[in-house]
Amino acid sequence: MGTAQLLLRRASFLLTPSLPLRRNPVLSSLFQVRAAMAADAASQFQKIQIQREDTTFDAYVVGKENAPGVVVLQEWWGVDYEVKNHAIHISQIGDGYRALIPDLYRGKVALEVAEAQHLMDGLDWQGAIKDIQASVKWLKENGSSKVGVTGYCMGGALAIASGVLVPEVDAVVAFYGTPSSELADPSKAQAPIQAHFGELDSFVGFADVTAAKSLEEKLKSTGVSHEVHIYPGCSHAFMNASPEALERRKGMGLTDENQGAIDLAWSRFSTWMGRFL
Repeated sequence: MGTAQLLLRRASFLLTPSLPLRRNPVLSSLFQVRAAMAADAASQFQKIQIQREDTTFDAYVVGKENAPGVVVLQEWWGVDYEVKNHAIHISQIGDGYRALIPDLYRGKVALEVAEAQHLMDGLDWQGAIKDIQASVKWLKENGSSKVGVTGYCMGGALAIASGVLVPEVDAVVAFYGTPSSELADPSKAQAPIQAHFGELDSFVGFADVTAAKSLEEKLKSTGVSHEVHIYPGCSHAFMNASPEALERRKGMGLTDENQGAIDLAWSRFSTWMGRFL
């Protein structure tokens, strides 16, 4: 079963009456708030265009020039306020990083689970890997001597896949996502990989504890440096801590909040990227 199918199967359980296929009034009323948050975050980014083969895509860059680079990969929602929050945070860790978010959905952003499901289902996963490779190359051609990749949920799966398929990647930190065997085999990883999972994650075969332990077993056979961390009491997307993200998680039945786990994960992220970049 492919990565998209694993998420789609789980998403079907999230389409409760509180999240109908038609945009519900509560979420619609939040649209302006989300737009304002996105606009505020966007003001800190430089929007660029990156070309690969016969296509061009937008990307968003934040952080000081000539710093080590980190490609930051979106959740299934798209390039929204939360992935931009993560990129801004990453750019300020330690002595600083240059963070780049490639727009894998080409400008589309989901507001509800059904929309996110539709967008992810339509993603060209092999094309996304090419976008990531082009993003890594852009950073290296523009002052970053080394470049890591990180991602969340869908982006976490793609981050691990990039550590297998993109030789230019120097390190990976993935959050609650694993690639399908059709996309990439972690036992063939070339880059050091650190991965983070919530103990209560219910995305079976994609981000649950069984998937985390399976990933760890595969990485053991690679000979590359690796770490797999499981956070007690945490469910999916536990790194999303903005007020708006917390409301969205609650709408999906994810009610846990654990700042201690978030701080620990960021500390481990900082140590890992500092070690390899």
